[in-house]
Amino acid sequence: MYLHAGNGRTIRRRDIIGIFDMDNATVSSITRKMLSDMQKQGRVESAAEELPKAFILYRDGDTTKLCLSPLSSSALRGRCDEI
Repeated sequence: MYLHAGNGRTIRRRDIIGIFDMDNATVSSITRKMLSDMQKQGRVESAAEELPKAFILYRDGDTTKLCLSPLSSSALRGRCDEI
């Protein structure tokens, strides 16, 4: 099964490591550093043009990637529970 992250972007549910609220997660300097490092490494993609409300950490083969989503973490979680 797949999770629709917004604007046509889908991620396989079995590859998802976690779904995080952007406001709460970025309070930590460790998380901000991880986001910055992943951005520099080209492992961040966006599912929308607008400001992200959540991000999804997932596996893509042997690589960990991050998808910025315009949907809230609770909406994404609800979509996971529906399937």
